[in-house]
Amino acid sequence: MSRPLALVVDDEPDIRELLTITLQRMDIDTRSCGDVASAKAQLRGGDFQLCLTDMRLPDGDGLDLVAWMQASGLRTPVAVITAHGNVETAVRALKSGAFDFISKPLDLANLRKLVANALKLSSVEPAAPAGRARLLGESAPVQKLREMITRVARSQAPVHITGESGTGKELVARMIHDLGARAAGPFMPVNCGAIPGELMESEFFGHRKGAFTGAVADKPGLFQGADGGTLFLDEIAELPLPMQVKLLRVIQEKTIRPIGQPQEVPIDVRILSATHKDLRALVAAGQFREDLFYRINVIELRVPPLRERGGDILLLTRHLLERQARELGLPVPALSAEAARKLAAYAFPGNVRELENIVERAVALSAGGDIVAEDIQVHEGATDPAASSAADLGERIDSVQREAIQRALEANRFNKTAAARQLGLTLRALRYRMGKLGME
Repeated sequence: MSRPLALVVDDEPDIRELLTITLQRMDIDTRSCGDVASAKAQLRGGDFQLCLTDMRLPDGDGLDLVAWMQASGLRTPVAVITAHGNVETAVRALKSGAFDFISKPLDLANLRKLVANALKLSSVEPAAPAGRARLLGESAPVQKLREMITRVARSQAPVHITGESGTGKELVARMIHDLGARAAGPFMPVNCGAIPGELMESEFFGHRKGAFTGAVADKPGLFQGADGGTLFLDEIAELPLPMQVKLLRVIQEKTIRPIGQPQEVPIDVRILSATHKDLRALVAAGQFREDLFYRINVIELRVPPLRERGGDILLLTRHLLERQARELGLPVPALSAEAARKLAAYAFPGNVRELENIVERAVALSAGGDIVAEDIQVHEGATDPAASSAADLGERIDSVQREAIQRALEANRFNKTAAARQLGLTLRALRYRMGKLGME
């Protein structure tokens, strides 16, 4: 098997030699040059698996080379070597299409990790493996989103995912992870709004035994858990300002300091984030740090709401019906024309998550038969994305189902098989509904 080939572009002979020796010790063949023109000539004539370029070159800069490679359709991952602490340059490099960046003076351990990640990207675009996250739909907005996901998956740049609640932002984050160089590493999702403020630093960075009262053992944090993979910060707008400062430093320095530990620990994590809020408005209001916003928002992906996806509504409905039937051990119910029209005309303020709930209730209400319009429980006036009546209706239906199951269980002395028979359900379907309703 042939060894990978890397191109090193730097006008300093000592740096070229250091990079060449480091790469050769990783069983990587190298070629080197000292300016943009020579780099272009080499890239045109060679099959390179990686390019490392300095920012400052005699006839241009590294960003010129990155832009040229993007315009030429070259798929070689390129990393830019920047001056230490030059955050703006690093962000510009990532926005231009660089795979990653590394700062001078070069940290060889970080360089080896960067190179290893770059080499994991094959020259052919990977398809999502069976069983992994996938985005269903054939509408133009979804096809555009899938194309963007494929592109950003090849980078290490932070990606900020925007969209209304229930659109599937975590699904998009999982796809970026699955299609990228870190697919074999962990994917660690965390809801920033669900962590109490006083525990946030310990949860993110970990702590050492005895660091504070109750710290009876060492505890790794979320960053250590995601090392070598992806950390997905959902609802990042909920982070308090002091934590925003600490997160900014982690992103810039690629190190963390567990509570009670004097020295910092290097981490290798890609940051993806999401929120349904307008971060730009929060920045303007002083509720979110502008410097952190520009670091996490190197690439922005918008997930379209369901009402913008046209025929995808019925495609998703049929997929959800098949999934429900499979989980309940039932035949796949047919969807009547009236039910389909009712769904197509609905605004879905709760997006895909609301559609999932509507389908679940429809299957329960149909009692194993076909889905008719009366089984589709929606709020007829829900045309405003902010409407909440649909959620209220769902809660009332869940309450009715919970009460009916409880009565059947009591009437049959909590014999689930008998209760299921009384309700006209299979035992598997009853157990599923009890689990969904929190009755187990």
